[in-house]
Amino acid sequence: MLARGFSFNPKIVGWRLMESVIVVRDLEKTYRPKQNRKAPEVKAVDRISFKIPRGEFFGLLGPNGAGKTTTIGILTTRVLPTGGQALVDGVDVVRNSVAVKRKIGVVPQVNNLDRNLTGREILLFHAEYFGVPKQERERHAEELLERFQLTERADEKPTGYSGGMAQRLKIARALMHTPSILFLDEPTTGLDPQSRRALWDMLLELHAAGQTIFMTTHYMEEADQLCQRIAIMDHGKLLAMDAPSKLKATVPGGYLVELQVRGHEGSTEALASSLPGLPGVVEVKTQDDRIRLYADRVEGLLANAMRLASDKGVMVTDAHVAEPSLENLFLHLTGRSLRE
Repeated sequence: MLARGFSFNPKIVGWRLMESVIVVRDLEKTYRPKQNRKAPEVKAVDRISFKIPRGEFFGLLGPNGAGKTTTIGILTTRVLPTGGQALVDGVDVVRNSVAVKRKIGVVPQVNNLDRNLTGREILLFHAEYFGVPKQERERHAEELLERFQLTERADEKPTGYSGGMAQRLKIARALMHTPSILFLDEPTTGLDPQSRRALWDMLLELHAAGQTIFMTTHYMEEADQLCQRIAIMDHGKLLAMDAPSKLKATVPGGYLVELQVRGHEGSTEALASSLPGLPGVVEVKTQDDRIRLYADRVEGLLANAMRLASDKGVMVTDAHVAEPSLENLFLHLTGRSLRE
């Protein structure tokens, strides 16, 4: 059920999807070492471009250090880009950062709630800062406290809140001035599974009510479950972007069989060159002591691969079979896990 104060109009949402609320063109961010000038520059964001239509739930997925937080930092005016352009609701994030801040709600990774204020006071102070009239901000605060199940603890300071409660209060605070776009940077990091699921439900309800949401995460399941479209990022570059189902369909064959092997010189290479001949195998990739088989079916494949390894004098020390997933796609694109 949608919260009081939110309404869903399919016609309005459908119309909103026709216009881009975020436009990014050739965006760059390079960090230059200050102390050691001879050290190489770090390109955190490397000429990325994308558009997000109004009303979309968009996810930016990648491992730690991929450039996700820097990207969201630029879009929320905390980080100055070194090249390119970013428009948020038609406003340039560099040329008019004040106007951008009025259009966005931001939920950062860190817990930056004021420990000297109660939950209710935090919401009211935030709305007053953005110029929301007194009667309106009081009404909206009550609605959001009820919606995020914080009413009973609203007059307590957040020092006694659980991680899930603090995160819900941060989201409520970000919504107090009715932003066009809600930005969430790793919103469920550190939450227990029950709190994470509860937060997912709340975010889906907000989206169903028409809220545009931009979320960064390194949880594949989270992006898969929540987002209409996902961009996969690593080393500052966008590697792929589409709906989760379409992204997973781009993995060769779909299924992944990963073998960790040990053999004498030349035996592993001989095994890898023979594996493409097994039924169902679409592609084979090797990396150090790992061989990855991408296949369109897995029935009997692992047993056949083990027999072939034995014939080549290679010991398989570990084996793993995975169904089509975003993790498989990332492995195929980069050769490493999203969790690394």
